Amino acid sequence: MPAPVLEHAHHTTATKQSSSILSKSSSKIDPPVPVARQRRLAQYHPTIWGPKLIDSFSTHYTHESYASKLEGLKQNVSEDLHVLSTKAKGDACLTLKLIDSMQRLGVAYHFEKEIKAAIVTLVSSSTASTTTDLQTVALQFRILRQHGIPISSDLFNQFTNGEGTFKDSLSNDVEGLLSLYEASHLGMPGEDVLEEAKKFSFKNLKQSMATLKDDNILKRVAQSLQTPLHWRMPRIEALNFITMYQREDSKNMQGLLELAKLDYNLVQSVHQMEIKELSRQVWKRFRFPNPYDQAVDILLQWWRELDLKSKASFSRDRLMENYMWVMGTSYYPQFTQGRIGLTKFVCILTVIDDMYDVYGFLDELECFTDAVTQWNMEAKEELPKYMKPIYIAMLEFGNDFADNIFKNTGLNTLPCIKNEWINLCKAYMVEARWFYGGYTPTLEEYLKNAWTSVGGPGAVLHAYLLIQGSQLTEASLESFNHGSQLIYRASIITRLTDDLGTFKAERERGDVTKSIQCYMEEKGASEEEAHDYMKGLICYSWKKINQETAKTTIPRSIVNMSLNMARTAHCIFQHGDGIGTSVGVTKDRLVSLIANPIPLDD
Repeated sequence: MPAPVLEHAHHTTATKQSSSILSKSSSKIDPPVPVARQRRLAQYHPTIWGPKLIDSFSTHYTHESYASKLEGLKQNVSEDLHVLSTKAKGDACLTLKLIDSMQRLGVAYHFEKEIKAAIVTLVSSSTASTTTDLQTVALQFRILRQHGIPISSDLFNQFTNGEGTFKDSLSNDVEGLLSLYEASHLGMPGEDVLEEAKKFSFKNLKQSMATLKDDNILKRVAQSLQTPLHWRMPRIEALNFITMYQREDSKNMQGLLELAKLDYNLVQSVHQMEIKELSRQVWKRFRFPNPYDQAVDILLQWWRELDLKSKASFSRDRLMENYMWVMGTSYYPQFTQGRIGLTKFVCILTVIDDMYDVYGFLDELECFTDAVTQWNMEAKEELPKYMKPIYIAMLEFGNDFADNIFKNTGLNTLPCIKNEWINLCKAYMVEARWFYGGYTPTLEEYLKNAWTSVGGPGAVLHAYLLIQGSQLTEASLESFNHGSQLIYRASIITRLTDDLGTFKAERERGDVTKSIQCYMEEKGASEEEAHDYMKGLICYSWKKINQETAKTTIPRSIVNMSLNMARTAHCIFQHGDGIGTSVGVTKDRLVSLIANPIPLDD
């Protein structure tokens, strides 16, 4: 990335003149010379998703046209699952594989009750509990943990020798090893057998790649070793697994594949509508929509009418990429209002983040932070001109968001919403002071602040309020607090994956010090050692997430949002800065996710 451009600005406060200038012999005193200050500019490239391109997205796969076909396919798959899970000598492995395929193909949300019933039947099955097949045991372990059902990792002890290592006889069982490797990523702190399982399966799968003849299995192994299933963004996984699934010998499950393809296209049509409505130029003023009305009737022009592209030209113009963040958190078609509201939150957050990170002077940022704490329109009068529209956008968004919730539930959520924005801006301010003071914090100091500055707590709160909708109650607000550790760990993963992906570009720009530099300076470590340490922290945070998700006091919606936020971070920063430089892999993924449907034999 090119070196940052420096933009001149003039300090408005006159500097004191030296006493030597003020001699009695001087008949005229020259006016003070303004001190030039230099702004940093990150040189983000313009959006590659222009209005005309977004408006050109189209598909003939609509729910109105395909509702009947969808229902028929769903009925067939439901019957297949029921038959497999209830027949007298049911094959536990086949049932587990079907459930796993439904989840990975992205259609399990249609069958939540049926899958729950099948799992209950499976748990009570003597066949499932007595099997010694590695693939089946590992698959059962993973699926039960995914669904929050207690299961001990001790069941893997049967595959180890007396010294706690896995038996060499398993080293050629590629399907079993692959299942074991995926299961090991559902481990919690202290489960040593799963740590050993991860090492054993990784080593043997890596070695097997040189001799595997089946190209499809080879691709599955390579994909898992790069990113385990538990860490993958669900919508990307659905697309990839559809491609893999249709290559396999699954003649008995062609109905499931057909359903997955059709459902993918129908959900994509909903996503297309949402991004077009967010982008379209119709409204004459900015306001946040009522999250309980029809989105297509009220969500017109938002991004362009907000016009932060010109009012905050220093920032990233990334509507599509921000939408991808939100889609990764929840892609289900029924959550249109949640995605639209959360995309707005992320767009405003992105501008404020760039203002603190790159463009704003320290005294300006102090003023902005004070104004956010005051949370009123009068506070904007003390702000520099460029900050005023940003402050207004944030304030109106938060107030209207809370007003709409109050109108529909009678609950006052404004204190919660204000608190998240205040915490976020204060966290940004800490980093700005570090930067301007030339201070490199310890890694502990950095992470204590960075889990908030990454925006995770604010994003999950807004998503939860939107998804709860009219069902929001005082009790459900209280239950949100039970997920604090889960949100913390998901935010740490989001922060660290972001740091790993953006490290090189931000170092060249001279941005705020991030985790890798903190660790290198604190420990005298090399860049490679710092990268490895951050990856280790990510793995540990996933274990802590698995521990938290097992708690029944945490609403499943918070569990899923937190999991998917971390997974989406892995996806976006897998190949570098997927937001700042949104060409290449990010562009290709957005084309597949939003623009191009999967061909079907209609």
